[in-house]
Amino acid sequence: MMTADWAAGEVGSTMFRRNFVRACAGLAGVPALTRINAVAASARGKVKITDIKVMMLQGPRTYTLVKVLTDSGLYGIGEGYGSPAVGVKEGILELRPSFVGRDPLDFEALYMSLGNRVDGSAHMLLRAVTGIEVALWDLSGKILNVPVSTLLGGQVRDRVRMYTGEGPRDMLEKASCREWAAEMKASLAGWTAFKFGGPRSGGGPPPAGGRGAAGAPLGGARGSPGRGVVSQRQISRQELMDIRQGFENCREAIGWNRDLMFHGMWGYNLVSAIQLAEALEPAKVAWLEDPMPPDFSDAWVQLTATAKVPILTGENLGRRQEWVDFFFKKGFHIGQLDMRNTGGLLESKKISDLADVALIPMCAHNTGCIVNNFATVHWASTVRDFIAAETRIGNGDWMDDVILHDGPVIKDGHITVPDRPGLGIELNPDVVKTHLAAGETYWG
Repeated sequence: MMTADWAAGEVGSTMFRRNFVRACAGLAGVPALTRINAVAASARGKVKITDIKVMMLQGPRTYTLVKVLTDSGLYGIGEGYGSPAVGVKEGILELRPSFVGRDPLDFEALYMSLGNRVDGSAHMLLRAVTGIEVALWDLSGKILNVPVSTLLGGQVRDRVRMYTGEGPRDMLEKASCREWAAEMKASLAGWTAFKFGGPRSGGGPPPAGGRGAAGAPLGGARGSPGRGVVSQRQISRQELMDIRQGFENCREAIGWNRDLMFHGMWGYNLVSAIQLAEALEPAKVAWLEDPMPPDFSDAWVQLTATAKVPILTGENLGRRQEWVDFFFKKGFHIGQLDMRNTGGLLESKKISDLADVALIPMCAHNTGCIVNNFATVHWASTVRDFIAAETRIGNGDWMDDVILHDGPVIKDGHITVPDRPGLGIELNPDVVKTHLAAGETYWG
């Protein structure tokens, strides 16, 4: 057990934090984990994990929060995957015995000791592992009195650009696009990038049963001949015309100094994806996202070589083994991971290191609550070539208030990376209690 003298002295002291940063600087060029292991050596064996708790929040989606407790009184919080979160809570509870009694500073050893829970087999519980892993990084940052971004190797930026899924009510009506653009320009979040699907995003049946990035139908009320069933991946001429016109209307309304992105929701075949990229070219979209099913195939290589707009995918990929072909066979122009799928912060860091070798910029998919947003921001701040992270917060509602904060969480389209220990955030108990999912108990 950690002694009171140690807790009050080395861990809590400003001097320890300064020594940690100084030691990291002295180990420049050494891999991040080697640096951490060297500097954290004096803290090892003094803190033990005593319990892991999980609770679900309910909003537009479900949100899976994790708490790792220790015998020192220090704790860490993280977030696993929410909707669709079938079995994630149960997976976390199943993994709990593998962590209790262990040293939270044994970063990679804890992960590797999980065996077939993380190795890609049918027994893998990677989404559950992620929630615990992020909480361990938050806890470790508190033990060592430094931000998670420092543990991951240090910041290359002190704020991270975010993008929203807010789109116009009807992309085929210029008045609706102008109304949307005015609202976005007046937003306290200062949005500079927007991702959504096809026209008439405010209503009407989607042509293939799919929905856009913010729950918006793809294709809209006009329908789309030839795409009347979910299994149909061929785009129709009418859908292409509507998408092109809709994005040109949005571009005209929002101007050229903000970014537009199209979310394809994995709904098209290669021929249709090529046609879709051509339709989006006049609007100069920042990227065409997920136009084809998630798994790697030569079709991705052909699309990337053909398209005149950047191709992005990756949010459904897990461990770095699933990324290798995309990186080194040039299956996309931009990678976008979701750390709730990769296994956590360390695996995300390893994936972004591969991206750096392949000269591929990275983005982040993120539909979680504010806890996952800040974990994502810490990782993104350490990525050499990072573009933007998706977010569902920043609108000034209860989702922002899940943590204690002063002023807007997102300002000028960015989140500032916290400089406090761990993730640098603290839950707001009143808001969390109000938004617990049915049957959930506040963990205290």
